[in-house]
Amino acid sequence: MKKLSSLLLILFLTIGALAGCVEKKDQTNGGNKTGVEKTGEAVFPVTIKDALGNNVVIKQKPEKIVSLMPSNTEIAFALGLDKEIVGVSDYDNYPKAALKKEKIGGQEFNTEKIIGLKPDLVLAHASSAALAKDALQQLRDAGITVLVINNAENFDQVYASIEMVGKATGETNKADEIVKGMKEKLAGIKEKATKITEKKKVYIEVAPAPDIYTTGKNTFMDEMLRTINAENIANDQQGWIKVDQEAMIQRNPDVIITTYGFYVKNPAEQVLTRKGWENVKAVKNKQVIDVNSDQVNRQGPRIVEGVEDLAKAIYPEVFK
Repeated sequence: MKKLSSLLLILFLTIGALAGCVEKKDQTNGGNKTGVEKTGEAVFPVTIKDALGNNVVIKQKPEKIVSLMPSNTEIAFALGLDKEIVGVSDYDNYPKAALKKEKIGGQEFNTEKIIGLKPDLVLAHASSAALAKDALQQLRDAGITVLVINNAENFDQVYASIEMVGKATGETNKADEIVKGMKEKLAGIKEKATKITEKKKVYIEVAPAPDIYTTGKNTFMDEMLRTINAENIANDQQGWIKVDQEAMIQRNPDVIITTYGFYVKNPAEQVLTRKGWENVKAVKNKQVIDVNSDQVNRQGPRIVEGVEDLAKAIYPEVFK
């Protein structure tokens, strides 16, 4: 009996010791028995199919990020990744904190400089991925994870871009919050737009004279105009269109929107004094307004603010 009692005691002590080891092991791994890294709501490694169809594996939450596109940068900052962002493109100007980050070049970015920054993740963009194919491969060959974000052509694709960056950086909850806020604001704008009884004809000028360009159907700006119940007078054509001035004059828009005030002085005045346009309604009534190009063009969290800017410019009586 004494021997049996001793054996039972040893057995219980052994079980207790093993349980303690298991508990300690769980604590050192964050209680994560799967062997993957948990950071708040995020679980790594994570696999993401990017805009090029590549299955990109991100092994752990990125500590250093380089962004090659202003829209990617705005998304990353909105996700609260200020400290993680170590490099941005030459075109990045928002938020102000982006101006303090290391510049890595424009469309032809400096691969050596990026490699020297030792990022865990580079956020590239589908709009420039073909031109930068060799440079992006050079980054991959250097052991840097490259994620190509989609070139969004509508609101749903912008939401998807935000969610993709959120997933890649371990900020999925924050990404969901941002998207939810954008959808709610857009719904409010659409609700106000239902009060519009007389739809206005709008001409958007995205590049000034002498090579004037506008935006046709299947473009983001066309969708934005439809969202606020306005008619794009160039929506019988597709994409970015070199303007036939006579055709635009004949269509006689009620409002003219310019988007190049950031690099051209007094853009509205240029249109108002343009020869041959003096009898256009928008010119006669001085309804030529320049809007913030970044807010109506960048495929990021501020795009809904861009819709609101257009709405206020076109229907000030409704969107005060």
